[in-house]
Amino acid sequence: MDRRKKDIVELTKCSLRQYRELEKLPLAIMADNVRSMYNIGAMLRTADAFLVGEMVMAGISGCPPHPEITKTALGAEESVSWRHVGDAVAEARRMQAQGWTVCVLEQAHDSVPLDSFAAEAGRRYLLVVGNEVEGVDQRIVDLADMVLEIPQAGVKHSLNVSVSAGIALWHMSSTIKELQ
Repeated sequence: MDRRKKDIVELTKCSLRQYRELEKLPLAIMADNVRSMYNIGAMLRTADAFLVGEMVMAGISGCPPHPEITKTALGAEESVSWRHVGDAVAEARRMQAQGWTVCVLEQAHDSVPLDSFAAEAGRRYLLVVGNEVEGVDQRIVDLADMVLEIPQAGVKHSLNVSVSAGIALWHMSSTIKELQ
């Protein structure tokens, strides 16, 4: 058994150019009014790790270039396709009209536990995560095709938005890869 930690050369799977040419998953993430640039950077880095097709920063969400995003993204702002839109609700509606399945990560009545989510072949998924205090805009929750919730057992009732996004993206990307 070899438990030596890998060095940077062993960890480097591909160049930036090669990464950009990889086929991405039919999965996008939208940050709905996420205030923290550190959270945006962390989500970009997670999107890079799981071959997410695009990250949409909406409303007050910051976007690159920004020193705090760069600090946590560690270059993922260069590898992940991203864009900024002013209105998260309008963008969610637009993407839904284009055939995207809108999945909101939120604690809501009649939400579905995240571990019950299973991707369907031929579908594209938009995961919407929300503001650190207010969560996802209720109008997006109302229009969503599904509301996903991470089951939690502790005293605290929520997780950091970038942590929640990471858990959800890992699970969603895993079920999408099973179909490929």
